[in-house]
Amino acid sequence: MNLAYIPSPSTGVLHLGPIPLRGYAFCIIIGVFVAVWLGNRRWIARGGRAGTVADIAVWAVPFGLVGGRLYHVITDYELYFGEGRNWVDSFKIWEGGLGIWGAVALGAVGAWIGCRRRGIPLPAWADAVAPGLAIAQAIGRWGNWFNQELYGKRTDVPWALKIDADPAIGRVAGTYHPTFLYESLWCLGVAALVIWADRRFKLGHGRAFALYVAAYTVGRFWTEYLRVDEAHHVLGLRLNGWTSILVFLAAAAYIVVSARRVPGREAVVEPGASEDAAVGDGASSGGASSGGGGGTPEGPSGKAEPKPAK
Repeated sequence: MNLAYIPSPSTGVLHLGPIPLRGYAFCIIIGVFVAVWLGNRRWIARGGRAGTVADIAVWAVPFGLVGGRLYHVITDYELYFGEGRNWVDSFKIWEGGLGIWGAVALGAVGAWIGCRRRGIPLPAWADAVAPGLAIAQAIGRWGNWFNQELYGKRTDVPWALKIDADPAIGRVAGTYHPTFLYESLWCLGVAALVIWADRRFKLGHGRAFALYVAAYTVGRFWTEYLRVDEAHHVLGLRLNGWTSILVFLAAAAYIVVSARRVPGREAVVEPGASEDAAVGDGASSGGASSGGGGGTPEGPSGKAEPKPAK
């Protein structure tokens, strides 16, 4: 008998008075806000304007949600279009089901549109938001905890996840590996890795983002191995396992090729931002020097001249 385990929520819906707030959606929303906040700080530190990350996120986030849902529905189509299934359920995103691969791919399209409208390079913007995206994924994985889904194999370790029975979907009660927790902790480690490597090696031209992608896929590969939910297999390996391998190779190749072709980091990430900052600093210093009119006049030597005796 397992005496220590992580309990699962009795419900995936939190009620704020008459307003239902689903835990899965709540985690995604919090993750998006954290990613934008951290991305904005990193963008400003690299010479960009405040608010640019949020403006582009207005394009990237909706595209990402659509892409994540499309990937899930396409790769698990039998859940929505098989015998006895209702295709309308494919739109119920609050019940879970977002594929990170589709979210990143189509989210990048939305980000490209936003960057193009602002006249800034997509790779530089992606570098700024990379660690925030990893943290957003870490937070978003707790949505699976609310929904009691995507857990791993049976186990009796002290940190096992207790799952309740649900005959309607074939869920068997027991204690399982909390793969949502493993991936959440891994994503936090990925964020820390990207931040450290970016400071240490001055990553630019999309390489910080590529490092995030490569590091994430390593963790995703081993958590996929632990999962027991239904999935398509190719040559004995889960589909997401193969996707992790291919995406890792692509990200690693990008880092190598990009470092050779465009070494270093972009000198300018947002045209006009440095001039705006200079004008703002000049206005502040000018206002400070001219304000009040009570300063002591200086002579040619730069030293304050004594006032004539009255």
